[in-house]
Amino acid sequence: MTRRTTALATALTACAALALAGGGPAHAAEPGRDTLPARDGWASADGGTTGGAAADAAHTYTVTTWDQLRSALADDPGAPRIVRVKGTLNAATAGCASYAADGYDFARYLADYDPAVWGRDRPVSGVQEDLRAASQRNQATAVKAYVPADTTLVGVGKHAGITGGSLQIAHTHNVIVRNLTVESPLDCFPQWDPTDGATGAWNSEYDGMVVTGSTHVWLDHNTFTDGAHPDSSLPSYYGELYQQHDGELDVVRGADLVTVSWNVFADHDKTLMIGNSDGAAATDRGRLRVTLHHNLFRDVTERAPRVRFGKVDAYNNHYLAGPGTPYAYSFGIGIESQLVAEKNAVTLPAGTGAGRVLKRWKDAPVTAAGNLVDGRPADLIALHNAEFPAEPLRSGAGWTPTLRPRVDDPRAVPGLVGHRAGAGRLR
Repeated sequence: MTRRTTALATALTACAALALAGGGPAHAAEPGRDTLPARDGWASADGGTTGGAAADAAHTYTVTTWDQLRSALADDPGAPRIVRVKGTLNAATAGCASYAADGYDFARYLADYDPAVWGRDRPVSGVQEDLRAASQRNQATAVKAYVPADTTLVGVGKHAGITGGSLQIAHTHNVIVRNLTVESPLDCFPQWDPTDGATGAWNSEYDGMVVTGSTHVWLDHNTFTDGAHPDSSLPSYYGELYQQHDGELDVVRGADLVTVSWNVFADHDKTLMIGNSDGAAATDRGRLRVTLHHNLFRDVTERAPRVRFGKVDAYNNHYLAGPGTPYAYSFGIGIESQLVAEKNAVTLPAGTGAGRVLKRWKDAPVTAAGNLVDGRPADLIALHNAEFPAEPLRSGAGWTPTLRPRVDDPRAVPGLVGHRAGAGRLR
């Protein structure tokens, strides 16, 4: 080896080490070749997450339509792949009417299940409910795309994304998704549930992205948003919001070893759920290990995240709820959860008590240390227990996270995350 070659190799090694020390990947010639750095959250454990970095030229795709994306994901099963998304892919160009089952009539549905006619003490059933469910299944077939193992899905440039579609990372492994703006899909056929709460509720399907039963998943520098269809634009029926959104991201049904870093979650109600059911101990206990770091949760109402069962490490995130945000809580403490929430920054609407940052759904221990609320140190557990003495939280999650490439002072987090998180901001 020549002296010049040796010097070049040494320099490249040093650059890679600096990149890893800074918490970001050592960039290859294109972001599609990036892999998750060592010790960067739960997805770096047990062999790490490389996605489609090993893909050859024949399995490197550039797609500009939803159909091309689904074809690229389905092509040659088992091969590592890189799928580069160029522009915005619209999964819903066919429109709601194209999914409707023969005989489905929304006006008839509203008349049949009006609480004045149906009541509020039993779930809806009958012809129109069956047709609604069939219509919803038709839409699901059109708007879901399944991401296979050993895949990197990455946006090209600053304006790549998906609208109207639901990315399914289902029962697979080793997946990377980066640099995409994912606009929450609209469910054309929400279900009316008169038994949901005191006055009933409309419930919808289709999360922007779902990690279900999968391992080693890295979601980085994406933006999740309701985009052109915020809840404020949706109508109401029976006196309740006609909710056409589900979650922005769900990690559920035995998913494990997931790192969610440098994303933006914006303008949404039920944002991020880790563990979908209190009754899922058989699949979820010992799994649902998820790291959330350097994410911006902007003007979201709740579930940022709501946790069941999992060992979740949430640090250096910024929870920013501006004026007018219908803020409920940020961290939901659920059954058998072991949440560690450290060195996060929280900015609340004026008049909102800091005790609401945590919400107890079920008794479970939680570690909350070094957090700031409105720029001031805050003992989130003590504040919660003082504001909600009938729902006390226990301190001490029972484990100490070690897979953290960097931990920033929470005073710096709003600036760091504000300038670097989200799609279009890959370095």
